[in-house]
Amino acid sequence: MRVTARQKWTSFLKKRSKKLLLLRSAPVTTRAPESKSFLVLFFKKELLPSWPGVCAALCSTLHGLGLARFAYTPLVPALVAAHWFTAGEAAYLGAANIAGYLGGALLGTALARELGVRRSLRVFMLVTCATLFACSLDWGFGWYFVWRLLSGFAAAVMMVTAAPSVLPLVAVRHRGLAGGLIFVGIGLGIAGAGVVTPLLLRAGLPCVWLSLGAAGLALTLVAWNAWPPDGPPVRRAASSERHGAALLLVCQAYALSAFAQVPAILFLADFVARGLGQGIAAGASLWAILGAGALVGPMAAGVLADRIGEAAGLRWLWAAQILAYLLLAWPAGMAGRSVAALSLGAGIPGLVVLVLGRSQRLASSSADGRRRAWSLATTAYAAGQACGAYALSFLFARTEDYRLLFIIGGAAMGLSLIVGEFSRRKEELLF
Repeated sequence: MRVTARQKWTSFLKKRSKKLLLLRSAPVTTRAPESKSFLVLFFKKELLPSWPGVCAALCSTLHGLGLARFAYTPLVPALVAAHWFTAGEAAYLGAANIAGYLGGALLGTALARELGVRRSLRVFMLVTCATLFACSLDWGFGWYFVWRLLSGFAAAVMMVTAAPSVLPLVAVRHRGLAGGLIFVGIGLGIAGAGVVTPLLLRAGLPCVWLSLGAAGLALTLVAWNAWPPDGPPVRRAASSERHGAALLLVCQAYALSAFAQVPAILFLADFVARGLGQGIAAGASLWAILGAGALVGPMAAGVLADRIGEAAGLRWLWAAQILAYLLLAWPAGMAGRSVAALSLGAGIPGLVVLVLGRSQRLASSSADGRRRAWSLATTAYAAGQACGAYALSFLFARTEDYRLLFIIGGAAMGLSLIVGEFSRRKEELLF
């Protein structure tokens, strides 16, 4: 029997009506799309317990690194101008802080095991306050050297213990963004120091150090009861050698990057203030731009880690840092220096976020293995910066050539990129 076009259309409409009825009668099981915003960390019901710990860790990075460590750089021209120290002595004091950081990275895990994570974080936040108050006294190079060394030690202990104690409380899919938020404290300290330092210097150097100490004390009080309680003692797990080669290559690249960051951390503000003769205010302004980059860097690195992976994110970061040093090494004007400072600022905490995620990926599955992997990476970073600080301070004391330092920084960053690529290939073979 021949089927007409009218019959075909009627049959189609009947079938369509049945499907619509079935869909209407089916229970609704749709769910809202998952948010990608870092605000989920605070407002999502199951993640609310992580908020106080993330806030406390942010306070520790702002206090130990943002204020106690990186606020020193824009003060170097003022310390030299006030005849507290010579240019060479000021550079060595910056290196003393980095040497203390190496000691803290080596001993931080052991101290946290003996004192407990919560108690060690409280103690070393108070110690950092004491170092800031002590630096308000002009009692000579030896006095400053001891307190700057101790400041670096305390900052490393906080770095080694704070983030690993907090991140396990955060859902895995949000840990990249949570890590970025924790290390925003570095950018807040750098940017705040660049903006506020010129204003406080009108009242003198002691006023600057006392203000930094008071800010650090306030952050210590905010974080005091927000740290998560210590868990039961964990027996040291046997080390896993499966990904050891890739992890060691990551640590080597991290150490080279730390060496490469020294010219920006120790000499950028002084380069503009004294090297170009533009004054302390201009140096502090460029340091504030670097701080703005450091504010953006951690969150951008967290997004990169979640979207394209830590290895690819590190490749882009290293390439941007090389270009930034090229802009500083060759005359590029204020606009070029600003772009370079923004890029270098984003790289300082962004590198930490990406290497933290990479080291945790390559570490053994146990909590102790992850802590030891991060401690190894932090120690490598501290060693690289300590070597860079003393070597480049020695070189600068004899040449006072800022551009030579920036060329060396760019070359070291290029080596980081090469070693990082070897690490990525080794990881691909393992997985």
